[in-house]
Amino acid sequence: MDMVVVVLPGDGIGPEVVAQGVKVLVTVAEKFGHALKTTQADIGGLAIDKHGTPLPETTLNLCQGSSAVLLGAVGGPKWDDPSAQFRPEDGLLQLRKGLGLFANLRPVKVFPAMADSSTLKPEVLDGVDLMVVRELTGGIYFGKPKRRWETNRGRRAVDTLAYTEREIERILRVGFELARGRRKHLTSVDKANVLETSRLWRQIANELAEEYTDVTLDHLYVDNCAMQLVLRPSHFDVLVSENMFGDILSDEAAILSGSLGLLSSASLARIPSTEGRRRRRTMGLYEPVHGSAPDIAGTGKANPIATILSVALMLRYSFNLHKEAGLVEQAVASVIEAGYRTADIAVDGQKPVNTTQMGQAILEAL
Repeated sequence: MDMVVVVLPGDGIGPEVVAQGVKVLVTVAEKFGHALKTTQADIGGLAIDKHGTPLPETTLNLCQGSSAVLLGAVGGPKWDDPSAQFRPEDGLLQLRKGLGLFANLRPVKVFPAMADSSTLKPEVLDGVDLMVVRELTGGIYFGKPKRRWETNRGRRAVDTLAYTEREIERILRVGFELARGRRKHLTSVDKANVLETSRLWRQIANELAEEYTDVTLDHLYVDNCAMQLVLRPSHFDVLVSENMFGDILSDEAAILSGSLGLLSSASLARIPSTEGRRRRRTMGLYEPVHGSAPDIAGTGKANPIATILSVALMLRYSFNLHKEAGLVEQAVASVIEAGYRTADIAVDGQKPVNTTQMGQAILEAL
């Protein structure tokens, strides 16, 4: 298989963790005989310094001509001036729009060997393996009108929560397809007791359920879902929600694993096909959930696991290489089980390994 991947190291610890992810990608390609071509480009603060823009046109063009994109992180205090024309994060938003990425996937899995690392009791975390699916391009973050103004009674502001049937249906299909390939349980999250958009959302979810008869669908109000995520997280398989709800819930779910350094993500431009069904490539942007962490950049403390697990997502969703993706995930699990820990997941008295050593251990496990 031909694999064309654009690599965007970005800012802070981005280059360090991406370097380990690329090594894993190269190893998998060589092991299974896939033709891999990687091209590196600039984004974020680095791009502002070099090109005067957080997303150079050359970078966008390269990404649009690729099969997948691997991103490190963007941002840092150097570019935090609120009066600046551009911010590093603008580049990421522009890239998502330019690639048509509408579905954000965040898998959350608790490794048994790390059950004590979470703030929740180990028995609550037993069996946690869930996927949060967030609609990425609609909702209150993008709705119009969006403005703030002065009145004779004081300041006012308005944001608009709007969704079309097409936007709702396509993200729900992502949820159904993913559930079909997992444990066949989909939880649709809304606020249908208050919001018209949520009532439409729930209606369309029920209509699609008649097509996906092999998937069990249930509904939760977002406030109840937030509570259930910490009370009984193992109950969930796939959760799907609109933009703002998904933004909040995916960050809440992040605490289950014990560290942001373990959490991968994928942003997709197409509805992924279930394994064994339509085998087609899906353009995707893959990145760790953690930020650029400029305070530890260059120290060797960064955890590359989230980036390496993002590579596994790339193999699965952009290239339909399910076996290869599973082997990468198994390699990560075996290294954690063997006791390797970077600084963010080390316990008291445990000597952590550095970024490169963790990456090398995973390569050897492959």
